Amino acid sequence: MAEPVVAQEFPYPVEVAEGKSYFWCACGRSATQPFCDGSHSGTGIEPVKYTATESKKVAFCGCKASKKGAVCDGSHNQL
Repeated sequence: MAEPVVAQEFPYPVEVAEGKSYFWCACGRSATQPFCDGSHSGTGIEPVKYTATESKKVAFCGCKASKKGAVCDGSHNQL
């Protein structure tokens, strides 16, 4: 399995819509960050499904090191 690539060293703030599902890029290779575009193919890394429980701004992880999956937990501060 390949290691994730740091897409950027800070989160991606995105407005999400309640009930909508998003597929967060976990590999860091997607050209449509923070979301998956299929670039993970062959890496052994799969995108993470995030379903919004409410409409709000979400900070999606850009460094791919968050222990909270798709959502930033501040791990980029340790890079």
